[in-house]
Amino acid sequence: MTQDPSTLADAPPQPFRCDILTLFPALFAGVRTEGLLGKAIEDGLVELNLHNWRDWTHDRHHVVDDAPFGGGPGMVIKPDAVVACLQDVRKDAPTGMRTVLLSPAGERFDQARAQAWAETPGLVLLCGRYEGFDARVEAFVDDVISIGDFVLNGGEVAAMVILEAVSRLRPGVLGNAASLEQESHGDNLLEYPHFTRPREFHGMTVPEVLLGGNHAEIARWRLRQSLLRTSRRRPELLAGRTIAKKDAVWLAEALAAGVPITPQIPESEGVSIAVTDGYDAAAAVTTSSSGPSRGSTGDPDNFEQNQGALPSSAPEER
Repeated sequence: MTQDPSTLADAPPQPFRCDILTLFPALFAGVRTEGLLGKAIEDGLVELNLHNWRDWTHDRHHVVDDAPFGGGPGMVIKPDAVVACLQDVRKDAPTGMRTVLLSPAGERFDQARAQAWAETPGLVLLCGRYEGFDARVEAFVDDVISIGDFVLNGGEVAAMVILEAVSRLRPGVLGNAASLEQESHGDNLLEYPHFTRPREFHGMTVPEVLLGGNHAEIARWRLRQSLLRTSRRRPELLAGRTIAKKDAVWLAEALAAGVPITPQIPESEGVSIAVTDGYDAAAAVTTSSSGPSRGSTGDPDNFEQNQGALPSSAPEER
């Protein structure tokens, strides 16, 4: 009997399955119940299974580690119980699930990889401890991944990072899917700054361009703030990126003028909070209902009025 296509369209999506192999499954208690990820698990959008490979040992003391051959500090995770656990987990795993060993010696995890993994049925994550896994375990996995150039006590926190980064890209996990469209790293740029009520806080005001309702100017302001933030905080992300001429000129002027990128508390406020960088364009960029004009307070390009005077050598954008 052929199933009605309309019922297929209405069928709920298959949950994103994540099997985590860990010696400390209790660390994931909060993940199961809190925040959007906890709700996604409760709603059946994400399936989280925890496996302690100590349960796959056969000796009296359930030993999972041993001293390294060749000497050296620390203990190494034995391969036998880990691989036995992994093979049992895979028996009923859907085709296409990737197996990932977490290690500071792995390839760097990033947003592009998160997006690729979100399109798979799920992940099997192996959380290391001590000096890490016996190297032969790597023969049984698809990827060896690090979340950054630092060392943790174990892979559990890294597994939580990856699970959240990937699962939030799955349909239905976020309340507003549009939130995914303009995030940091989505277009190899850091996200622009956000503001909400109150309009004035400790002397810092919301940029007028965000209040004027001119969506084209708002979009331009946000793009340029992303470019400025990225050039200051993560300049390597801009390598090889093509930037429109007017935006490139604006960015060059902003950098030459020393335009800061974080909100700055006015001295008149007398607040004793150390601010190492000051915000820029945001604080004074404005727009009018009739649209911005060059030299008015409604022109996001007007640095002299909106950002402070430019150096005399700075070119004026036309």
